[in-house]
Amino acid sequence: MDDGYSRSDPRGGCTDALLGTIASLSSELLADVLAGAPAGVGLLDAELRWVYANSAFLENTGLEPARLLNRPVAATPFAADLPTISRVLAEADSDDADADAAEPVTGTATGWHIRYRRLEAGGQVIGVVAAVASSPTGHQRELDRARRRLALQGAAAERIGTTLDVDITCIELAELTVPAMADVAIVEVMPHEFVDRGPNGQGGPLETFRMRRAALACTPELRRRLGPLALPGASIRPGAGSAVARCLAEGRLVVGNLLSEDELADWAESRETLAAYKLADVDSVLAVPLSARGRLVGVLTLARSRGTSRGFTDDDAALVQDLADRAAVSVENARQYADSQSVTLELQRALLVEPGRPHSNLEVAARYRPSGNRALVGGDWYEIVRLPFGRTLLVMGDVMGHGVEAAVDMSIYRSAIRDAGGMDLPPHGILRHLDTLIARDESARPATCLLGVADPNRGRWTFASAGHLPPALFVADRPTELVTVPTGPPLGTGLGGYEQVIVDLREDQVLLIYTDGLVERRGEDIDVSLARLASLPLPAGGGLEDLLDDALRLVAPPAVEDDIAILAARATPRPQRSSRS
Repeated sequence: MDDGYSRSDPRGGCTDALLGTIASLSSELLADVLAGAPAGVGLLDAELRWVYANSAFLENTGLEPARLLNRPVAATPFAADLPTISRVLAEADSDDADADAAEPVTGTATGWHIRYRRLEAGGQVIGVVAAVASSPTGHQRELDRARRRLALQGAAAERIGTTLDVDITCIELAELTVPAMADVAIVEVMPHEFVDRGPNGQGGPLETFRMRRAALACTPELRRRLGPLALPGASIRPGAGSAVARCLAEGRLVVGNLLSEDELADWAESRETLAAYKLADVDSVLAVPLSARGRLVGVLTLARSRGTSRGFTDDDAALVQDLADRAAVSVENARQYADSQSVTLELQRALLVEPGRPHSNLEVAARYRPSGNRALVGGDWYEIVRLPFGRTLLVMGDVMGHGVEAAVDMSIYRSAIRDAGGMDLPPHGILRHLDTLIARDESARPATCLLGVADPNRGRWTFASAGHLPPALFVADRPTELVTVPTGPPLGTGLGGYEQVIVDLREDQVLLIYTDGLVERRGEDIDVSLARLASLPLPAGGGLEDLLDDALRLVAPPAVEDDIAILAARATPRPQRSSRS
């Protein structure tokens, strides 16, 4: 292992020798040896909680005792070395452990070169001892700072921006900086009008807007002492002289170290924030703008408690600014994604708001449910077209793909369906016409489609399918029928080959047509999914809206990953003619 020291290096050799000595000492001599050790030494117990650090260890790492002692590794700046430390401790339980297993292991994930070795007493592993070389040169300090900075930047690349969700991205940023950089981290995002036009007067004065708190993170020790602090989701108006307001006004990082009570009152964002800072004994505050592509999207505020540090250094500020710049790009991407999804969803809803109306001899109810935030809105759609002689054409379609383009193509299909309905073609003829028409447009996306013509006067349904799932016919106290419809290729392929099937239409029967988002579940066979639909009973009241509610509640996946369009239809009872006396 290349640990940064050669075996002939005096500092590395001294550290290894010291670790070996410590591991063999009795508890009576241990405290005296550690106090005068030539290298910085820290001790962790078997639960990997820091229980001791000599002055050399604290000096070489630049940490205050309060930021280290009595804390688990995961809650200290050494959290990135946790896999290495755990491995050192676990080697004692390995079946093939030998003498080499006790060799010191170097952890560098934190940016410091720390040598770890398990600590044994009476044949029992009681913890881990950690050591750093004493009295590093200026070059070594600079190298250690660079390693630490790279380690945190690497962690940021892996942990920030894992989703296209603004709040999750802000939470990731806050949790990365605590406890590595601060005891408290707050992320607040700008209102849309200020993101788009900027806070320099073009979007209105700073005093007139509120920011939304998106994330809050703190060390475990402070969790109960931050009660007055507003939680994520709260609307915050920054005080005129607060760190956040200064950061916004100047468009750059601002820092206040070792603040007095009066100064802290000015730097706190609100009365609630000041009360929380006092309870947490905060005396240093740093606020960093989150700017991406020339847009100010939010502010990251970090705070440190009295006794845990001597304030934020220039190196701290540079590192936090870098993290903020990286996070801001992810926040802006997430915001633009949310805007795009909102536009697509509104377009989708607008296109589905006004389907055609059926004849009076047919009752129809329809519903559309968009997918969750992690998937783009798709091209699910339905249509109702009145045909001659009391017939009604019911259509369910699903354009392949997602996003605005799919929604636009959906509108093209709907228009073509309406035009084809005026030709009075049979369902399979409509599909052949649409397939030929769409295939001529190379940019158009294929779509699955199911057509059903309701003809209550003649008591029959006529179905034709272009790669779509089968319709379901419900009758009270009878098994649900999944109609077998000859399935042709999706529309837009130009292959044709569509057929139709005719089944009986009864007045006590309900038709349900739907898109695949209703039944399909990841990792589940489609036959199992359809069987779940077939087991759905008609609601006691028999209402179509109740059936749609039950289908969405009992059949749809718990986490909706795809759009769902669903339509139910039933023939209305024929009026009874009065008999002549």
